[in-house]
Amino acid sequence: MSVAVPRWGAHEGGQGQWEFATWAPVAQSLELLLDGEALAMQPAGGGWFRLSAPASAGMHYRFRIDGERTLADPASRSQPEGVFGPSALLRDDFPWQRTEWRGRPWREAVIYEVHVGAAGGSYAAVREQLPQLAALGITAIELMPVATFPGTRNWGYDGVLQYAPAVAYGTPDDLKALVDAAHGHGLMVLLDVVYNHFGPDGNVLPALAPAFFREEVRTPWGAAVDFRRPEVQQYFIDNALMWLQEYRFDGLRLDAVHAIDPPAFLDILRERVHSALPDREIALVLENERNQASLLASGYTAQWNDDFHNALHALLTGESEGYYRDFADDPSERLRRVLAEGFAWQGEVNGSGQTRGEPSADVSPRQFVLFAQNHDQIGNRAQGERLIQLVGPRKAALAMALTALTPMIPLFFLGEPWGAHSPFLYFTDHRAPLDEQVREGRRSEFAHFSSFRDEQRRSLIPDPNALETYALSRSVWPSPDDNDAATWLEGFKSLLAVRRAHLVAEGEVHALGADIIAPGALRAGWQVPGAQWWIGFNSSDAPVALELPQGREVFRLGAPCRDGQLEPDGLYAVVVEAA
Repeated sequence: MSVAVPRWGAHEGGQGQWEFATWAPVAQSLELLLDGEALAMQPAGGGWFRLSAPASAGMHYRFRIDGERTLADPASRSQPEGVFGPSALLRDDFPWQRTEWRGRPWREAVIYEVHVGAAGGSYAAVREQLPQLAALGITAIELMPVATFPGTRNWGYDGVLQYAPAVAYGTPDDLKALVDAAHGHGLMVLLDVVYNHFGPDGNVLPALAPAFFREEVRTPWGAAVDFRRPEVQQYFIDNALMWLQEYRFDGLRLDAVHAIDPPAFLDILRERVHSALPDREIALVLENERNQASLLASGYTAQWNDDFHNALHALLTGESEGYYRDFADDPSERLRRVLAEGFAWQGEVNGSGQTRGEPSADVSPRQFVLFAQNHDQIGNRAQGERLIQLVGPRKAALAMALTALTPMIPLFFLGEPWGAHSPFLYFTDHRAPLDEQVREGRRSEFAHFSSFRDEQRRSLIPDPNALETYALSRSVWPSPDDNDAATWLEGFKSLLAVRRAHLVAEGEVHALGADIIAPGALRAGWQVPGAQWWIGFNSSDAPVALELPQGREVFRLGAPCRDGQLEPDGLYAVVVEAA
């Protein structure tokens, strides 16, 4: 007989009672330690334990398994003392001001990816930047993961308590205040969530429920999460609904879904989210190395298009290792295919001998998120260099313009709108001996790169656990008297104004094709509502002949076209309006 899966965690009931539930199939007994009092939880079948007890918001609690080990609630809503402290009861009673907010259409999305710590250190600091972001034309901010992680600094992908926002950045109400304020400025707020793995320190689930994982299936992060189990599915479904309902996020970016097995869970999650929130604009965005266009056709909003970044980066830098190995042979052709058809890899065998991707030409361009930079593509470099440091400001501006001026959805990383030069390094705050293991593991990752084969060179790679590494990675809003930043911001604002005027109208969008007009130079067009949209792009060091349909020039980067020649590092956009 099957057992109904309860709701994970602690929730307020009626008349001063709170309901507690967790899955602990290996436990002979489980106690709730509530403000110092030990209360026996009751077996509820299928390995579940439940208890209804009088309590009040803010009270601390833990679970004690078999009278010995005490653990935080794996679905704790609040960890006021961090990963290794007690859980705390959280009442869902935030005084929302923007109760009428239902979201914005996805076609209007211009995303700014933010690491809360690096952007200012707190939810409140990010909140203070919202007016400037909205004034630039940003319409969505995307927070890197905020689930509770060990220590006080982390990218967020080492989260172990998925329901509790990291106290290093503020309280749960501070996070809700950020979302509420963003809605007041017309900004969507997306959250990056990590459902494919847990961090290496502080995860309580292996002790409570070893069956949550599949020891026989290994991933880069350890044992795979067992998504075959309804208890596991419910854990993440409840989590997704918490962020969308209790925190009113407008969408989720699902990290590395290619590591979720079986992938049928993704269909279950999508269906549950959409059925629970039928009256709101909710975006579900994938990161997926497999380029599964079928997931987009089935109802997922969009996918991060790494192929765009990898082809563009290889084209601009000439790099051919790591991410760029499968793009360096012909980056112009890889980029052309992205602009014309969505993915560069659509079922071909790549350099690793793996078949990658599915046909994507029939997928709407608006289901691809493009970026010239993001946290991975900068932070997974040994020295965390930004594109502007690798290719200079002219080509960095060219990359920004191309990202902004296709009908696909653009994403810009922290600091990119003002041409920030600060690195974004990989940083953590792990305890010994994990700190040393992470430092040495990080350096060994680069041993196969030609520039880091020398051990002495690898020893110079910044220590992820050093406070200085985190400090160097911060990119706060520039001072008004920073003239270089002001120039970049003005240029960025003008790009988004062009996009807003021509590329976000309601209606169908489809590609009209893309051509290579010279090595490093392309022409691409799209049918947009009421018009055709054409761009010419030249990343080479020489002028190239450019022929576009006769239309109205709406944007030009670089020198004017002379005698049909597009100048080096130039981008030209025309609109051909319907008669």
